[in-house]
Amino acid sequence: MNKDIVTSLRPALVMTILFAILLGFAYPLALTGIGQAIFPSQANGSLVEQDGKVVGSALIGQGFSSDRYFSSRPSAAGDGYNGLASSGSNLGPTSQALVDRVKADSETLNKANAGKPIPVDLVTASGSGLDPDISPQAAYYQVERIARVRGIEATKIRALVDAGIEQPLLGILGEPRVNVLEINRRLDRIGATISR
Repeated sequence: MNKDIVTSLRPALVMTILFAILLGFAYPLALTGIGQAIFPSQANGSLVEQDGKVVGSALIGQGFSSDRYFSSRPSAAGDGYNGLASSGSNLGPTSQALVDRVKADSETLNKANAGKPIPVDLVTASGSGLDPDISPQAAYYQVERIARVRGIEATKIRALVDAGIEQPLLGILGEPRVNVLEINRRLDRIGATISR
């Protein structure tokens, strides 16, 4: 009887070890190698460097609190743009906490642009809470504030937004969008050339 148990267990143990090696080590290593060979930037987090220093990621949103910059969407990820806590807030339209937050954000935005309709993506978080993009409408909404604070003509900042609009993939997949980190980097370059 003991011999039958050992005979039955041996193939199960061998297959478990074999699949643990294949699926736990070989497969992840192969995919990592392929990713590093074909898509090295994306495989390493699409990190954006400036002057040899990492300033952010093109794929993960981050907060910009200064009035000198374009603002991102609100974040529901942990304590604000925390990549380890990526998730939506799960607050529904009847949630008082969501209503209060949207109302407070709307009042803050109205102080800078009284009377202009607020684009919805400036007061609502994305599903992941880490969306790096805003709609072109949300970017245009912020142009006057940034022009006023920086002392730059609004037409120059509007042209910057025009140049920063990324179109849907193949013309049909997704929506037009503006990457907040990239447009803020371009904004700093404009400010540097004007101040010289």
